[in-house]
Amino acid sequence: MAKVGAQRAAELTGRSKSTIQRSMNSGKLSFEIDGNGRRLIDASELDRVFGLLPQGAATGPSSQETTPQNELQRAADMLEIERLKMRARGLEEQIEMLREQLEDMRGQRDLWQKQSQQILITSQYSQKQAEELKEELRQREERARQAKQKVLEDRMKRMKGQNENVATGTGAEASKESTSFQGLWNKIRGGKAA
Repeated sequence: MAKVGAQRAAELTGRSKSTIQRSMNSGKLSFEIDGNGRRLIDASELDRVFGLLPQGAATGPSSQETTPQNELQRAADMLEIERLKMRARGLEEQIEMLREQLEDMRGQRDLWQKQSQQILITSQYSQKQAEELKEELRQREERARQAKQKVLEDRMKRMKGQNENVATGTGAEASKESTSFQGLWNKIRGGKAA
């Protein structure tokens, strides 16, 4: 059976603590000493020497008068304990549900962050591509402008070269044109002179 100290032994037997201690000192009540130096009495030894009170009974003459009140109080205490246990269980379930919601929200947050980073990267890449395309178009336009200018310069050189050929009289065609031009010029001048 259970081992109890002097105070608890007094409560179980309805005797005073000093009576229990005197009985241990006289050897009437056997006991053991624990690791802390306390004297412990086996409940069966208490029952042999003094007899144990019925469970839940109080000591003293007024105990029988207040027993219904004590029982009612004990029942009310037990109901309150059960109510508190149920409330604690409910709160634990609520905490667990909130933990699950929190984990779910963290997961969703991580997904949104990942998506936003991908969109940002894609946007930056698209912007970079757009800038590269814009630069390429600008370079193409510049090359086209330079090519047109070169074609115009080449034409101008050719025309200038032809004009020089005509003026210097080089080439068969140039001399024909030159002569016809000269003859025409002479006629015009001659007509004026005449």
